[in-house]
Amino acid sequence: MRAVSKAFFGVPVLCAVDLSLERGQALGLIGENGAGKSTLMNILGGTLPPDAGAMTLDGQIYAPRHARDARARGVGFIHQELNLFVNLSIAENLFMGRFPRGPLGLIRQREMMRGAAKLLEAVELELPPTLTVERLSPGERQLVEIAGALGMGAQVLIFDEPTTSLTHRETERLFALLERLKLEGRSLIYISHILSDVARLCEAVCVLRDGQNVGAGRTPDFPVPRMISLMVGRSLEQLYPPKTATPSEEALLEVSGVSQSGVVENVSLAVHAGEVLGLYGLMGSGRSELARILFGLDPFERGEIRLKGALQSRHSPRARVARGMAFVTENRREEGLMMDASILDNLALVSLPRFAPAGIVGQGKLRRSAVQTGASLQLKSASLETQAVRNLSGGNQQKVVLGKWLMNAPRVFVLDEPTRGVDVGAKYEIYSIVAELARQGAGLLVISSELEELMGICDRILVMAGGELRAEFRASSGPGPNPETGPSEPSAPPQPRTRFERERILAAAFRQDSALVEQVEQAEQVEQVDA
Repeated sequence: MRAVSKAFFGVPVLCAVDLSLERGQALGLIGENGAGKSTLMNILGGTLPPDAGAMTLDGQIYAPRHARDARARGVGFIHQELNLFVNLSIAENLFMGRFPRGPLGLIRQREMMRGAAKLLEAVELELPPTLTVERLSPGERQLVEIAGALGMGAQVLIFDEPTTSLTHRETERLFALLERLKLEGRSLIYISHILSDVARLCEAVCVLRDGQNVGAGRTPDFPVPRMISLMVGRSLEQLYPPKTATPSEEALLEVSGVSQSGVVENVSLAVHAGEVLGLYGLMGSGRSELARILFGLDPFERGEIRLKGALQSRHSPRARVARGMAFVTENRREEGLMMDASILDNLALVSLPRFAPAGIVGQGKLRRSAVQTGASLQLKSASLETQAVRNLSGGNQQKVVLGKWLMNAPRVFVLDEPTRGVDVGAKYEIYSIVAELARQGAGLLVISSELEELMGICDRILVMAGGELRAEFRASSGPGPNPETGPSEPSAPPQPRTRFERERILAAAFRQDSALVEQVEQAEQVEQVDA
C-alpha cells in the first residue's frame, strides 16, 4: 500500500499511509482507537475505496471494488464481531454464498459436509459440520471463520482483535494455528491492543497515529515501551496511575452468602469507600454472573445484598440505581449503549429523571451537565447532540458508558471488563477515572480477565473459580493468605499493599491444590534468597 489516503465528510482519516507485507510474515498493525487501523484494513478488504494512493498484490495492481473482489484475490478479513449465522450449521456458514449445487440447483449436502470436514481439519477443530454455530464457544467460532477464509483460498488474512473474547487456552490454540499458517506461506495482518501478543506473534510492526504511519520495521526494533510511545505520542512512564485513595472501614456494598444453583455458591464480599476491589477468574468462573446478580439483573436463591446498609431485593435493578449503584456491562455494544442514538441521548439514559422533575426535560441543564461530564472524561467527539455513538472509537464509547452513570452520581460501581477492546492510551485514562472515583470516596468492584490490570489498579483481589470465591489477596509486602483458607470476612477493611503474588493468584484461579501453591511459595523464597 503506497500513500493511501481517505477522508469522511472532509475530515482526513488516513494521510498518505504506506504499508508492506511479505509472504509468510505476520505484521502487527497497532494504534489507538481512531488511529485509522480499521479504515486502512477496510480499504485492503475491498469494503471502502481509497481517495488516493495505490496498492499491489503479488506484484499486480490491486484495486478491489467490493469485498467479493478482495476475496477472489485471496484477501480474507476476520472481523472482531464475527460474521457468522448462529442459527445455521458450521457447514452452511463455511459455504455461505458458494454452496455446491447439482444440475437442478439443489445443494449437494454430502459434498458440502465433506468439504466442511476438510476445512475443520485444517484448523484442527474436531467438531461435526452439522453442529449449529450458536453452540460453539467464542474460540471455536473464531476457528470456523478462519476455516471459511481458508476455504476461499485466502493468502492474506486480516485479524481484528482476535483474542478479545477468548480464554487463555483458546488464545494459545489460535496462536499455534497462526504460526502454522505462516509456515504454509500465508501472510497475516494482526490488529491488537495487547502489545505483548503483537511482540510474540509478529515479525514486523506498523504503528498508526492520527491517520499517519509514524513507525514501521522489524519487531525487535519496537519494544513495547516504544510501541506505546509511538501510539500515544508521548512516553507513558507508568501503565497505571498512582493510587491516591485510602480505603476506609465504611462498607458501601455488602454481600453475604449469596447463592444461585449452578451459578454462584455462598459468595460473601464487601466493597469499602475509597476502595478498588478486583475480581479475577477464568472464563466460566461465575464472575460476570455474580455482577449481574449484584445489580439485580439475575435472581439469587439465598443470601443478602446490602447497599449502604439497606437490604436489597433479589431482582430489582431500579432499586439498585436509586440506591446509588452503577453497572458497566462487559458488552457495551449490545447492553451498554444505544449505538444509533446521539452521545447526549446515551449520557442521559440513567439520569434523565433528575432533569425532568415535572415530567418535562430541562434541555439546557441536561446539556450543560453532559458537556461537563464529557470534559471530565476527556471525551473526544465532534458533537454531543448530532454524533451517533456508533461512530466513536471503542475507548470513547466506553467513556460514554461510564459517563451515563457518572451523571447519576452513584457511590458503588460494578465494572465488568471496563477496558475490553480499548487501546493503551484510553486504558490509562479509564484507570485514572477509576482512581479518581476511589479518591472521591466511591467503592468500585472491577472484574477483569487481565490479571496485570487488576494488580495495577486494585487494593485487593478476590479470585473466583467454579462459582465460588477461592482466595483473597491484599496489596501488602508480606505473605498473602493461603488460597485454601478462602477469602477473609467480608466486613474486614482492606489494608495497604505494595505488591501482589501473581503466581498464587493464578494457582487459585486454576483451582490448583495446596501442593502447587506451596511449590510456588518455595520458588518465591528461593528467588528472594538469590536476590
